[in-house]
Amino acid sequence: MIYLDNAATTYPKPERVYSEMDRCHREYCANPGRGGHVLSIRSGQAVANAREELCGLFNISNTMQLSFTKNATEALNILIKGYLAEGDHVITTAMEHNSVMRPLKALEKEIGIEISVLKSNEYGEIDIEDLERSIKSNTTLIISTLSSNVNGIIMPVKEIGGAARRHGVAFLLDASQGAGSIGVDAEEMCIDMLAFPGHKGLMGPCGTGGLYVREGIKIAALIHGGTGSNSESFYQPDYMPDILESGTLNTPGIVGLCEGARYIRDIGIDNIRMHKHRLVERLHEGAEDIKQVILYSRNDMYKNSGIVALNFKGVAASEVSYVLDKAYGICTRAGMHCSPSAHRTMDTWETGTVRFSVGCFNTMEEVDSTIKALREIASTIKY
Repeated sequence: MIYLDNAATTYPKPERVYSEMDRCHREYCANPGRGGHVLSIRSGQAVANAREELCGLFNISNTMQLSFTKNATEALNILIKGYLAEGDHVITTAMEHNSVMRPLKALEKEIGIEISVLKSNEYGEIDIEDLERSIKSNTTLIISTLSSNVNGIIMPVKEIGGAARRHGVAFLLDASQGAGSIGVDAEEMCIDMLAFPGHKGLMGPCGTGGLYVREGIKIAALIHGGTGSNSESFYQPDYMPDILESGTLNTPGIVGLCEGARYIRDIGIDNIRMHKHRLVERLHEGAEDIKQVILYSRNDMYKNSGIVALNFKGVAASEVSYVLDKAYGICTRAGMHCSPSAHRTMDTWETGTVRFSVGCFNTMEEVDSTIKALREIASTIKY
């Protein structure tokens, strides 16, 4: 099997992720922060270690400003719905996932927020001057993906954050695609809020993710419940991370995520990025030589987080992905990728695309086998 669906979930994980999750389950998987006994304390320390590791990865100075969630979708909903109010104006990009667009559209309908979607070129690239021109007196939030989950295009995050800071507008970064192979620096990029999943580039397990909120920004709790703190009160604590972290945490998942982040630190994020670029470069150039193929991704390390999106002219994306799986054992994803506005931007609304997303453990030999498969598929197409 050749697994090229890492934009959905990284597979496999580093062995240390599996090992520490198993050890947690067997040796210390108690309820963190909910008791004074030795196993609860050990679990709590493991969670604290994970906060520290992730904050180091994202250059977040106060580890208490990071809360764990079950995925990036939950994190984005908490941040968007907990920050915006009636009459607020939000600016976002056309390449956003439905985890951003659907909460925004729900609030537009429910409380009357105003949404502006920035214009872009066919790859989804935006103009910072256009962003600044879109800011109004009631603009309270700018939201951008780190990179597109459809074609891998990387957004100018530092420039977006700088523009937001100059105009006194909060900046929320959705780092679902790219975290783990693209450096994310909360201070340098002027990030006020950050959402991330654990199961993609951070190489943790499914069911993990988190969010960061800069000190001084208030987010209303979406979920209320037990936090292990202020238990005598009927009201939710008003401080991080407790305000956004009700209920028992996924301790085995969090320690697995911690090991994924440590693996990235040990290997080096730049080394991971370079490896993924070499794979993308080979696959892009191989696909480019096939006359029936239409490509939608950039072949540029600084503009692509690790995705090659393509179609065969006149052939359904789902059919190509099916053949790759059944005939060649190559795992890809076809369709809309939960990002309809991105497909409208790329003019693939009616067809979708076949997405090949490389990861840390893919090899050149796998890419070469994939190119060979694409050539064979092309040879069977009759026009």
